[in-house]
Amino acid sequence: MTGTGGNRTTDSGHDTGRASDTIVAADVIITSPGRNFVTLKITTAQGLTGWGDATLNGRELAVASYLRDHVAPLLIGRDPARIEDTWQYLYRGVYWRRGPVTMTSIGAVDIALWDIKGKTTGQPVYQLLGGAVRDRILTYTHATGWDVPQLLDSIDARREQGFLAVRAQSGVPGLDMVYGVTNGAAGYEPAGRGAAPVEEVWDTDAYLRHAPKVLAAARDHVGPELKLLHDVHHRLTPGQAARLGKELEGVGLFWLEDVTPAENQQVLRHVRQHTTVPLAIGEVFNTVWECQSLITEQLIDFVRTCVTHAGGISHLRRIAALAEIWQIALGPHGPSDVSPVALGASLHVGLSTPNFAIQEYMGYEPLVHEVFQHGWSYENGYLHPGDLPGIGIEVDEKLAARYPYEPAYLPVARRRDGSMTDW
Repeated sequence: MTGTGGNRTTDSGHDTGRASDTIVAADVIITSPGRNFVTLKITTAQGLTGWGDATLNGRELAVASYLRDHVAPLLIGRDPARIEDTWQYLYRGVYWRRGPVTMTSIGAVDIALWDIKGKTTGQPVYQLLGGAVRDRILTYTHATGWDVPQLLDSIDARREQGFLAVRAQSGVPGLDMVYGVTNGAAGYEPAGRGAAPVEEVWDTDAYLRHAPKVLAAARDHVGPELKLLHDVHHRLTPGQAARLGKELEGVGLFWLEDVTPAENQQVLRHVRQHTTVPLAIGEVFNTVWECQSLITEQLIDFVRTCVTHAGGISHLRRIAALAEIWQIALGPHGPSDVSPVALGASLHVGLSTPNFAIQEYMGYEPLVHEVFQHGWSYENGYLHPGDLPGIGIEVDEKLAARYPYEPAYLPVARRRDGSMTDW
């Protein structure tokens, strides 16, 4: 039995029908309108176009090559309506499975095929996923400051923009560069243009002394209503994470994110035993298998997998379904280091998924909105994917071509003694 589009025949020779459409092209577009994005464009024989995001921050060209060399040739002739079959074909057909490059590539294909299915039926993707279970999607953004007054000013600015949930990140005394804290530009951008990563110096003890005071000051300033979040960014040992969580229980955080390195999931048992602060993890996870024990043992409260990096809409829904059984919510990683295509896809999942709690949203520079023309919208702390057919995104390819790829790397971190640590 054939595995692509066209006539389908059983082993007995019986014709089971003709696919309504076939994929005729799969092209990779790399553009850098302020930062690097990788976009997959799938075109069908009927002239429909589907867009998928394949951006992997700091490793964009690896995914672009994987798509061009190993995935795009396999898509030609396939039926675009067979989304799940294509997902399984690309996943099971790779003996060296999983990992960010493979899963981001599969994610791009999956998003693009859902986009085509929506355009084929004339419906927004969320309608194809069972319809809306909410009217809008709560979002959080980032506030940043080198000291407490700067951070509070930043939080106030986000509140004036209507945000109801804010991630608060502060500088640390004695450190010149700190994750999540702007270096003076309009917004925080960790990826640095250049031939090699920027090296930062990190001091965990200084951070642990400072962070509880900063977050307590933020809570005192905003009162009980604003949802406050904080990202540790994988930097602590289990004991340190448990201590920090205990100290922050009175702050009433919405979540404390990535307290320990994501690879060592068993240590979260220790953290969970010592604090009731809600825990979020998963932006670096690529499949449901990385989330499985964390969910089934209820070691976390929020799964942060990104629709692009976790195999697309189809696989993010599998993660959500497992999490829902254990009363764990989704709070996916989001912009600005994935494109508006990814945000649109995530919002369609969010509008149709009961346990989708919140979506990260830092916004984009105006030029990005010109390249990626989208139907999703933000208003007063909430996002909506819009009701355009498909994902609701179109890409201005001519404008995208004016902004070629620029080498960029995420930073690396060293302790004060010069040894490497997690950034």
